[in-house]
Amino acid sequence: MRSFDEWFASMKKSIASYKYYTDFEKVVKNVEQYKIELNILNALVGSKNIEKDFEDIVTRYPETLKCIPLLMAVRKSKIYINDLQGVLVYNFSRMNYSIEQYKHFMRETGLFEMLQNHIVSNLVDYAFGVETGLDSHGRKNRGGDSMEDLVEKYIIAAGFVKNINYFKEMKLTEIKQRFGLDLSVFGDEKRAEKKFDFVVKTDKMIFGIETNFYTGHGSKLNETARSYKMLYQEAQRIDGFTLVWITDGIGWTSAKDNLRETFNVMETVYNINDLEKGLLTSLLTGN
Repeated sequence: MRSFDEWFASMKKSIASYKYYTDFEKVVKNVEQYKIELNILNALVGSKNIEKDFEDIVTRYPETLKCIPLLMAVRKSKIYINDLQGVLVYNFSRMNYSIEQYKHFMRETGLFEMLQNHIVSNLVDYAFGVETGLDSHGRKNRGGDSMEDLVEKYIIAAGFVKNINYFKEMKLTEIKQRFGLDLSVFGDEKRAEKKFDFVVKTDKMIFGIETNFYTGHGSKLNETARSYKMLYQEAQRIDGFTLVWITDGIGWTSAKDNLRETFNVMETVYNINDLEKGLLTSLLTGN
């Protein structure tokens, strides 16, 4: 019998790589695609007649409009505004309103004031800062990707080959088509497209592997722990299938009791320390 307290004490504080916090290569690439247009709009910095200058620029270089959402820290080319006129949808890839209306947008959002009063001195540098901030929101996804990459290394080290006997992000319908295994118990109307991070096929068993890493606390983790407990109990009724959950991170501190309940029921819940000790390899290979 494994000790939960010993297992929990081996949780990792982080699996962050150097590029986890900010992917500057991506940031630079995103800014580069707007560099010419941003430099044109730099003419508005400190302008004494900014609305007239904006109109002249947009008339002559309408493609500069595509930079505006970035200045607002918005990824999409359309911005919705609840105006006195109703809900307005500003399209910045192709003008759908008059220049006067776009001037109204610039005025009301404070962009004209920011540019005219030299609050920023260079829009390329400003855009770089915005992109850096936007990229920070991708840390959660990078954390998930890092965990998947780590687990995949252990699957490969155990002798499995991608798209031959292990598969990434495999949907329930794909599992049924390829292996004839009905896992509809894991899907409902809201999760019709559920997929496992990894599916490993051996001569005797199909393993559905889920991975995650939590650095932050939150009530959601209590539900996550309960969910895996229920899924594992359902999986035990399916011949030839084993649900494996690989999770880690100090975020679990806030949901320790619920995780303990799942650990006491689920024989195939592992953390990174377990991978390092070879438990996943032993499970998959039967050695």
